Amino acid sequence: MQDGLYVALSAQVALERRLNTIADNVANAGTIGFRATGMKFEDVISGLGQKSVSFASSGDTFMSTATGALRETGNPFDFAIQGDAWFGIETPAGTVMTRDGRFTMLDTGDLVTLQGYPVLDAGGAPIQLDPQNGPPTSGADGSLRQKGQLVGALGLYNFDAGENFIRYANSGIVPMGAPEPVIDRNDIGVAQGFLEESNVNPMLEITRLISVQRNFENIAASIRSTDQTLGDAISTLGSK
Repeated sequence: MQDGLYVALSAQVALERRLNTIADNVANAGTIGFRATGMKFEDVISGLGQKSVSFASSGDTFMSTATGALRETGNPFDFAIQGDAWFGIETPAGTVMTRDGRFTMLDTGDLVTLQGYPVLDAGGAPIQLDPQNGPPTSGADGSLRQKGQLVGALGLYNFDAGENFIRYANSGIVPMGAPEPVIDRNDIGVAQGFLEESNVNPMLEITRLISVQRNFENIAASIRSTDQTLGDAISTLGSK
């Protein structure tokens, strides 16, 4: 009987973690370049044979790879990646991957994010523009030109986010290993004057949220019932 309580408790822990990821997804439905978090759960077996008990694991997170819709802005410092790649930015946490292409140019010519983090080229170096020559023009391959002269290129990277990945500033992901620069890929490019929207489907996430809440309530009711049954059994046996 106590095993039933432990199994139900493990399910509640798993549902609570799923609830937190769904809430985070909904909160970032309007965040540029955000990739939704999913979760997967496995059975954890305790004991052997007929005495074995199956518990729910606390779950592992994974990142959705679905691409968000592109929105045209007309801003020459807005960039969206077409295909499976990421921009690289330099942060206090090291190199971070992001699909948020809202950049700007400082008076020094440094190309940076809205938070002031340097944008990297394919070699991992900060991109330096000429502040006197205005906004750059980007080719589909990410090359940057000012007044027709090649001045640099946006670095595009691939990396493995892995399970239980670490976020940085909403849309950023801290890579577990060294990201690999994307070179000579016809299926990957850059669209200037566009931004990638979040890939979160708010209606789907809200539906999942309702489902998780109902399951949580059902398990709570089951725990109360099991606890009452255990209490009745102890009371009955203790009176004999």
